[in-house]
Amino acid sequence: MKLPSSILKLSHILLEAGARPFIVGGYVRDFFLEKQSKDIDIEVYAINSLEKLKSALETLAPVHEVGKSFGVLKIKLEDYDFDISLPRTETKTAKGHKGFHVQTNGHLDFNTAAKRRDFTMNAIGYDIKTECFIDPHGGREDIKKGIIRHVNDESFVEDPLRVLRAVQFAARFDFTLDTNTLKLCQNMVKNKMLEELPKERIFEEYKKLLLKADKPSVGFELLDKMNALFPEIKALQGVVQDQTYHPEGDVWTHTMMSLDAMVKLKTGDNRRDLVLLLAALCHDLGKAKATKTVDGKVRAIGHENILEPTFCLLKRLSNETALADEITPLVKTHLMPSQLYKQHAKDSAVRRLSTRVNIENLVILAKADHFGRTTAEAKKREYPAGEWLLKKASGLKVSTEKPKAFLQGRHLIDAGMQPGTIFKKILDEAYEAQLDGKIKDEKSALRWLRSSYKR
Repeated sequence: MKLPSSILKLSHILLEAGARPFIVGGYVRDFFLEKQSKDIDIEVYAINSLEKLKSALETLAPVHEVGKSFGVLKIKLEDYDFDISLPRTETKTAKGHKGFHVQTNGHLDFNTAAKRRDFTMNAIGYDIKTECFIDPHGGREDIKKGIIRHVNDESFVEDPLRVLRAVQFAARFDFTLDTNTLKLCQNMVKNKMLEELPKERIFEEYKKLLLKADKPSVGFELLDKMNALFPEIKALQGVVQDQTYHPEGDVWTHTMMSLDAMVKLKTGDNRRDLVLLLAALCHDLGKAKATKTVDGKVRAIGHENILEPTFCLLKRLSNETALADEITPLVKTHLMPSQLYKQHAKDSAVRRLSTRVNIENLVILAKADHFGRTTAEAKKREYPAGEWLLKKASGLKVSTEKPKAFLQGRHLIDAGMQPGTIFKKILDEAYEAQLDGKIKDEKSALRWLRSSYKR
């Protein structure tokens, strides 16, 4: 393995301190997957003193300690983030992700320490001193075959988070879950072990699934096999759609296709992309309640206004209210680009839309919705309604934010008015006139004020 200079510097310091460093975990796995990684885990053998280790590392850069019981030191060198730890054994003492008694032991052998790892592909070590790989559980062969296989039955079931790690790894690497590993995960779900996890830890795995996978649908299909889908998503299965607009199948199928389509529309901003991906996941949740067959035709009238399933799903994942505040307006307006395009909507309608939602984000969601089906139009990878709306919004300077009000309270004071409840009424009326295009700048705002409220 060709190592960057930062690892070589760090390993030299460790070797001089009498330690035996092994690169472990994701960095080694990613090497065999031919993927780049900036996060490096190093397990240090032949030394038991965390303080001695810390003192040696501080000659390179500031060192941050993460819990003495875990014996983890964090250090950043150049563009790489290092987690340096002593080998350890873990004993289950309570429910949940943190219910372990951890015992560090620098004199453990690598094979024994590797037994606590989750999957064989993450249990490969690289001995920096001898420049040799150590693979006690056949991880390299499993990587070649594209299989995710757990290392040890007993240790695996002790940590329910590993169920979700299996899911996001399968989606990210397009790997298959080993049959026995799948059965273990199914039993853990059946025994409600995922309920032991705090939602923050659950959300972290969902973020990796959404942001790092080329096809997040693979992960959701695996969650379905494990009977671990959230009920709001499970409810989409079997909900029929109009074949004219959705020949691909039920709402579940369309949602998974839209989610995968959204991946290809990512902006590169993780926060923004997370909002967009979650919006794609949520955009048709209302169809589970709204869908009806009338006179032989399938209709889901008003499904975009049924926001309770979206709120419930987001609440399961996170307590971050700002996330729901960004996603629910997108869900509520996801049909608007196509509707406004068909109506040849006026500028005023576009301005009003910008007061409800970020139009650039809305068009991206609408594109994912449009491409997430098997119609002839979707296969062309074109969405004229979106391009039309973006052009309109750009011309009106409302692509990413609503228009700023030209008439302000200071103008009313300058006009000799006394502050009071009337101010809000006047300013609201002026803003409505601005959205309608009757007020175009500050001068026309003042003319409107003089003509509408003559003294």
